Amino acid sequence: MKTNTDVSKTLASKLSPVALAVAMTVPALTNVAVAQEAEATEEQKFEAITVTATKRPQVIYEVPIALSAFDGDKLAEQGITDLTDVGKFVPNLNVTGFSAGHTSSVNPFIRGIGLQDHLITTDPGVSVYVDGVYLGRQVGQNWSLNNIERIEVLRGPQGTLYGRNSIGGAINIITKEPDQGDVTKVNTEFGTRGRVKADVFVNHGLSDELAFNMNLSFNKRDGLGEFINVPNAEYDVGETEDISGRVSVKWEPSNDFRMVLTADANNGDGGLRPYTVLIDEVGSARYFGGGNGLGVELRNSDVIPEGFDRYDNATGTEAVTSVSNEARGLSLTTEWDINEDYTAKVVASQRTSKYKAGLDDDGTIFSLDQFPERGEADQTSVELQLNGYINEYTDFVAGLYYFNEEGSNRQGEDSNFDGGPNLLQLDQETTSKAAYVNVRHDINDELSVSGGLRYTEDEKDASANVFGPLGTIFDSNDWDEVTWEAATNYTFENGMTGYATIQSGYQSGQYPARPYCLIGQFFGAGGFDDIDAAQAAVRANNCFTASDNITAINYEVGLKGRVNEYVDVSIAVFNTEFEDLPYQVSRVSENGFDTANLVVEQTSRGVELDTTFNYGNFSMMTSIGYMDVDVEEQAGFSPVAPLTPDLTLAIGPQYTFELDGGDSIRVRADYSYRSEMYGEPTSAPERNTDLDSRELVNFDIAYTPANDAYTVALYGRNIFDERYDNARLNTGDYVLQILSNDASEFGVRFSTEF
Repeated sequence: MKTNTDVSKTLASKLSPVALAVAMTVPALTNVAVAQEAEATEEQKFEAITVTATKRPQVIYEVPIALSAFDGDKLAEQGITDLTDVGKFVPNLNVTGFSAGHTSSVNPFIRGIGLQDHLITTDPGVSVYVDGVYLGRQVGQNWSLNNIERIEVLRGPQGTLYGRNSIGGAINIITKEPDQGDVTKVNTEFGTRGRVKADVFVNHGLSDELAFNMNLSFNKRDGLGEFINVPNAEYDVGETEDISGRVSVKWEPSNDFRMVLTADANNGDGGLRPYTVLIDEVGSARYFGGGNGLGVELRNSDVIPEGFDRYDNATGTEAVTSVSNEARGLSLTTEWDINEDYTAKVVASQRTSKYKAGLDDDGTIFSLDQFPERGEADQTSVELQLNGYINEYTDFVAGLYYFNEEGSNRQGEDSNFDGGPNLLQLDQETTSKAAYVNVRHDINDELSVSGGLRYTEDEKDASANVFGPLGTIFDSNDWDEVTWEAATNYTFENGMTGYATIQSGYQSGQYPARPYCLIGQFFGAGGFDDIDAAQAAVRANNCFTASDNITAINYEVGLKGRVNEYVDVSIAVFNTEFEDLPYQVSRVSENGFDTANLVVEQTSRGVELDTTFNYGNFSMMTSIGYMDVDVEEQAGFSPVAPLTPDLTLAIGPQYTFELDGGDSIRVRADYSYRSEMYGEPTSAPERNTDLDSRELVNFDIAYTPANDAYTVALYGRNIFDERYDNARLNTGDYVLQILSNDASEFGVRFSTEF
């Protein structure tokens, strides 16, 4: 493992002059602030955030895991509008989007764990929760973050309390709960690239026992390119339009009992995500040499004709020019304070989602490889919790969890492979049951210990049809695992808290996402010469089988808390070992676009630092993550963790100018850096899947009058118009280069509350 000196040299060598200038300017700004503010009053000291990462309210310093928290009311100031933006400011977190070219997909990678795909037979390694409800699918998760109380990003396996698909970490989104206050908030944005955004939030007490709030949001942004061969395309490349709403009703007939019923919905439409295709760099026989079903020789100039740029799209297939998603959810949270020591809580939810997307993989006007796709999923979850105190020194959280999901993906009606018909029909039902308990005991005022256990049973019934004569292949599997956690916290004399944690994680096995290997098995067993025997042979021993349990164990030590009245700090050092971890490897075979699971052992180790400096009118946040990932050699080559930068950095200085009469102007800048990474599990240069580092800079200048009646702000996001790759995928015939939809944007934001 590299020393601190090595890490410092690496940091200095990888950052551009822009980043170094920002880093060098921050101490100067700090000195200015210190000189201007001789003393900090008691009211100017920042407050510690209370989080619920351990499913019990705790001050963030007391939680024995690496955790970043964001105040929902301050997200816009930092340029955070969705989950993709959150990924720019958390150590060792990278949020990308891929998923059949959909613009609303979110694919988080924490400490080298994530998921590039989206099909129903795949599961993410980082779980996303909204008000305690797990979201099973990644398409449609790039939420517009309105009506948000707080966002928590938990890093490392969360196998005890969260369990469900959280071997890399978990992201908690907590919305604002109804209360008795009467308030209406209006937020609008108008900016370049056709940005129009508006949301209205209303909270109102209907009676002493009943309150509600509602949020309605509209968000639109123009595209970055045109579909040059589809003049009637409804949307441009990368164009987005989203409408969402959420209504919550809270009934609290007494101080001991409360129920919150929430309904939410969103509809998203737009153009296919920006991407391009590299053909010349691969030089395959099928594309470059013309050995395909259409007999055409393809070149990069067919993807980007003369006079156009890479954000234009040359497809001639209207079916892949647009994407859409719909989601509906209903949840009921009930809490009952049984007595002073015990509280029971039930979170029940039902959600549905569906989408339309798909790529034209050859990226040309020719109908060679194009895969319009539709998918849907229905999920039901129920969680029963019991929280309480065993005695004055010991508290606990225990629970039962049930989750069921049924979903499908369809390609075939209008899709082609190698110029001929293509078929993909996937179905899966997942049922997960778990029981867990977590206990914390205070040995004395300084030292506490905690531990937890979780038992999980998962069952999956899956089917795949990729070839009509073969028919549908069915398979079922089940898994179970006990995960555990042991942690200790020690509070030093200066108030800082040190912790040490050992925690395990688990994820059930996964079926192949695109099992076109079945076609090869069919013809290998005789094919049409003896179709009955071939069908029987494939069903008896086929490649549509699930992988084994994925397990993880994390060793972590950290120090967090308030160094003094001006500085908050959180530092974590970790080593996480994963076994039976599937990497998704996609390639073009003679039978189709095949995706198989490469099962590996992976070790992620690194260090993470979060700091906040606050003195008078000046504040600054800093986050740094450094990680080294080792993957066991496989069949003569050494894989790498995909979409995982080894260095992440964010810096956000802010200063508030107090004007005569009580008006104020707040000036903020935010810098985010992600180092080089790879788009697939190999670092071989000839694969052309390396992604360059990226640096993004935002600013926000906001004016608020003395009476706080409104705030008007000038904002800039990605102000230097950094264009970067979200992902790359080499299929053997071509490289899909997924481009960011994150061009520069400047505009005006207005918010008022009454």
